[in-house]
Amino acid sequence: MSVCLITGSSGLIGSEAVRFFAQQGLTVVGIDNDMRSKFFGAASSTDWNRRRLELEVPGYSHHAIDIRDLDSLQKIFAKFGKELSAVIHCAAQPSHDWAASDPLTDFSINATGTLNLLECVRKFSPEAVFMHFSTNKVYGDRPNSLPLIELETRYELKPDHPYYKNGIDEQMSIDASVHSLFGVSKAAADLLVQEYGRYFAMKTVCFRGGCLTGPSHSGAELHGFLSYLMDCTLKGKPYTVYGYKGKQVRDNIHSRDVVKALWAFYQKPRVAEIYNLGGGRAANCSMLEAIALCEELSGLKLNWAYSEKSRVGDHIWYISDLCRFRSHYPEWNIEMGLKETLSEIRDALQTRKS
Repeated sequence: MSVCLITGSSGLIGSEAVRFFAQQGLTVVGIDNDMRSKFFGAASSTDWNRRRLELEVPGYSHHAIDIRDLDSLQKIFAKFGKELSAVIHCAAQPSHDWAASDPLTDFSINATGTLNLLECVRKFSPEAVFMHFSTNKVYGDRPNSLPLIELETRYELKPDHPYYKNGIDEQMSIDASVHSLFGVSKAAADLLVQEYGRYFAMKTVCFRGGCLTGPSHSGAELHGFLSYLMDCTLKGKPYTVYGYKGKQVRDNIHSRDVVKALWAFYQKPRVAEIYNLGGGRAANCSMLEAIALCEELSGLKLNWAYSEKSRVGDHIWYISDLCRFRSHYPEWNIEMGLKETLSEIRDALQTRKS
């Protein structure tokens, strides 16, 4: 028996990974205590997705434990031991603003929780592939020092800059910048995952995600902007754009394309890798462009307002360079465009039952 353990298993990427890895023949074990509802309120609960996975994925077992609870984690790892071949770590506190409201909880989940998992893998399942979801926020606001030009609906990098063609690569420094407290806790986790790979020769990888999105997202104002944006458009809820004239740019990658990257790495793992992972040049948009797309796909107008105050550590322009991952895994590519992804999000929101 080959076992895959997934933290944050009821969330966007976690639930997609549950389905995909189960389809490949692995026994999937999920860990998720629905902290998202505590961070962002009942409307952002992932419990609906947990129930769906338990009904629809044969052999799936769920554990509602906290990744800060080392004793409970050790019991699960001890049970499976060397049968555990993959750990996909998606559980996190994911919001800049929430982190500032409770830095101790943010750090304990993002950093200490990750350390707990790494120690469990090292002690009980040292041959398992450890795949960690980091974030592009480990680069802090350093991307904002890039030379940008203002266009009608977006900011864009100057065409003569080395990052213009493919986006920001993994050589960008994570030092001497404003990260937000969320970015700091995620950077600590990122470094821990790398260090366990190098120091203990474990098969670890950090995926520094851009905007990960898809139809299973329980979007909230503080996290999951495309899902939340479409939800506000469909329901007539007010939406606020923070800073940069709404021209800040994000790349967006569908959860299925993300999970296919996980599978590629799992089949041919490496030690202490880091990869930027997002929509790249194939799928990116500004806030203004995202609003226009949501309105086009829904046939409705978004009730939105603008605030001059930008979020601390927020990026003005961020597009992931995918070349490093593609060079190691040339069989992988982006398959879902932005319009197709938003169409799926719209359809899922219209039919979702709580």
